[in-house]
Amino acid sequence: MKLLSSKIFAGYLLVIVLLTSLILYFSFKTIDNQYLDTITENLKNINNALHPQILYYLNTTTTDELDSHIKKIGKSINTRITIIDANGKVLADSRKDPRAMENHKQRPELVPIFQGRQFGQSLRFSTTVHDKMIYVALPIIGEKSKFLGAIRVSIFYSEVNKLTNRLTYEIIQIALIVVVLSLLGVLLFSRSITKPINQISRLSRQVASGDFDAKIYLTGRDEISDLAANFNNMTERLKELFSEVLRQKDELNILIKTIQEGLVAIDTTGSVLLANKGFCEILGKNNIIGKNIHLLFDTPEVLDIYQNILNQKSSFTKEVEINKKIFLCSANFIETKKEVVLLFHDITEIKKLENIKKDFITNVSHELRTPLTAIKGFIETLDEEITLPEHSHYIDIVKRHTNRLISIVQDLLSLSELEDPNLRLLTAPVDLKFLVENVVKIFEQKLSEKGIILSIEISPNFPKLEIDAFKFEQVFVNLIDNAIKYSEAGNIKIIIHNDQECSYISIQDSGRGISKEDQQRIFERFYIADKSRSRKVGGTGLGLSIVKHIVQLHKGEISVSSLAGEGTVFTIKLPL
Repeated sequence: MKLLSSKIFAGYLLVIVLLTSLILYFSFKTIDNQYLDTITENLKNINNALHPQILYYLNTTTTDELDSHIKKIGKSINTRITIIDANGKVLADSRKDPRAMENHKQRPELVPIFQGRQFGQSLRFSTTVHDKMIYVALPIIGEKSKFLGAIRVSIFYSEVNKLTNRLTYEIIQIALIVVVLSLLGVLLFSRSITKPINQISRLSRQVASGDFDAKIYLTGRDEISDLAANFNNMTERLKELFSEVLRQKDELNILIKTIQEGLVAIDTTGSVLLANKGFCEILGKNNIIGKNIHLLFDTPEVLDIYQNILNQKSSFTKEVEINKKIFLCSANFIETKKEVVLLFHDITEIKKLENIKKDFITNVSHELRTPLTAIKGFIETLDEEITLPEHSHYIDIVKRHTNRLISIVQDLLSLSELEDPNLRLLTAPVDLKFLVENVVKIFEQKLSEKGIILSIEISPNFPKLEIDAFKFEQVFVNLIDNAIKYSEAGNIKIIIHNDQECSYISIQDSGRGISKEDQQRIFERFYIADKSRSRKVGGTGLGLSIVKHIVQLHKGEISVSSLAGEGTVFTIKLPL
């Protein structure tokens, strides 16, 4: 705060010095001009007083007598007097011999007189007396207003300086006293401001160091007192907030430590900022704070997740394998801190159960397929031998359920095949219009029986798609079959179009629609929205699950939109 006090003092000092200098300058100039005006007026009065005497001597005596008279008067009044005739010749002078003086017609103070004016004045250096003088000249007017010459009265400028210098000295003394008193007042004023500010500054440093009990107390009711009161309130509030932050930090640390899942926070350079015990156990390493993620992981999938999050700045979830364990890695980008947070959830046991379930379903399906085929064959043989109508009815029931079991087994085997991680798609450029038209031919009889009109709309110049034709044939078979099953009449539209990034396939029907609750689950295995109707039409509850798996294998997406009583639209989005 010494700097602030010095700035205030220096600023006021500069202002006071400048103002004082300006006041003195204009005061001296005004006084000097006032003295000159006063002296000029006095010299004019002397001229006027001498005029009758000069006029008398010019009319009655010689120039020598006039010169003697002028010298006598000039000595008595300590003023130089000069008489000049109408031609500029000096007739008399109180200081010098007029015969030795040159013509004065061109003197600055006399030029106006010889031009017919009533007054002439100048302040200049005299070549005659070799000193600076003030000159005042008036015309000598005789009878009948005849111009006879000029009277010039002058005084040494040094006489004026004596008066002004004495006055200047007194004014400067007064000014110095005023300046000193002002500066003392400024010094006291600056200290009265900086002293409480110094206290606030000192206490703010205490607060910055963590001492929130620091308080400042000032008397008075000005802005600085208000600042001190606000400072005290601020420290109280900071103390409360700091305690709250510490409490929340402790709770967060306890929460992070107790989380069994692995948690790690990484900055944009790849350095680990935060990691819990679970994450260290996953890696089998300790003291990883500050280390680079590229040095910690041998798993390329984790590094790819980190890089994708940095590029896309959005959430991301993926299964990864670390040290022979499978984890579900959830990644998030924190925009405010520019950090990536990874959470690793151990799903090894869950994946084992899934694999056991898949193997079980596959094995059971394989085991069931043979006896079911045999049962179907024997049922068909019995059907040929039975002649009684009531017996045929029971045979039809057994045949229908056997066919349904065979369909379920076939769908389960198809689904198991699609879920196999070693599955490779046999992709090739496929004309989608040709593929769809061939699939539609399968359903011509069903369409005709229900009176449903099926139309295909495909954009001109629609490109061939790089897909597995056999798998996508299953997609169209399942979706068109569902549209026919759940529509009594009306029409079905297959619309195919594309933009610069994706291709879109929509299958619209005019059936009863799907409720919003069922739309969330229709792609699950064995989920049937209308169970009573599904039994009538022979649905297995696996068709849409198969469709979804095939679309995802082609890196696409499938969605459904429907309103009860207004039909359903399935839309497939495939990247070009």
